[in-house]
Amino acid sequence: MNGWKIAFFTLSGLVAAGFAGVLFLVGSSGNSQPLPSTEVIEAGDANILTVRTTKKDFEGIANTYIREAMKGEKLPVQMKVKDDVILYSELTVFSFTLPVVMHFDPIVREDGNLILKQSSMELGQLNIPPSTVLKVLRDSVKLPSWMIVRPKEEELFIDLSKVPVSKDVSVRAKSFNLDKDEILLEVSILKK
Repeated sequence: MNGWKIAFFTLSGLVAAGFAGVLFLVGSSGNSQPLPSTEVIEAGDANILTVRTTKKDFEGIANTYIREAMKGEKLPVQMKVKDDVILYSELTVFSFTLPVVMHFDPIVREDGNLILKQSSMELGQLNIPPSTVLKVLRDSVKLPSWMIVRPKEEELFIDLSKVPVSKDVSVRAKSFNLDKDEILLEVSILKK
């Protein structure tokens, strides 16, 4: 019986130490990186094609580009597009791996890039502010350069203009209507 009590208190102490470590590491949400300026391709300089896609197709495209950006490394996040945009990841703190599920509402910016505004999140059984989870994600998970985590604003910026589609091709979002399962993308191909 004494061995069981010692094991229980040791495990409880490790969990408490892990939780204290998380709080120590993420004491403040920190400053967010400013949004990059986006070069807009003028209509006369490019041939423009509007592509209509579904949530499932957009999810597949996004995960393919995330996988390509990681060049064989472990995928840092996986995207699902349902009634909102969901990112799945894992955070390791003091050898504890915690599953992270983050829910976002997509907002199409005037420049055609996407802001994913965090609506909720789950980090194991812990109750931690979303800005803190985003700070830990930014500081501990290597994401593609076109995914910018902004903890203070509780958002993720997707710089579609920097997604490496092709040298003379760029993509912009036109609309992101998840209720109707309709996402419109504008593909610009520079004229030669």
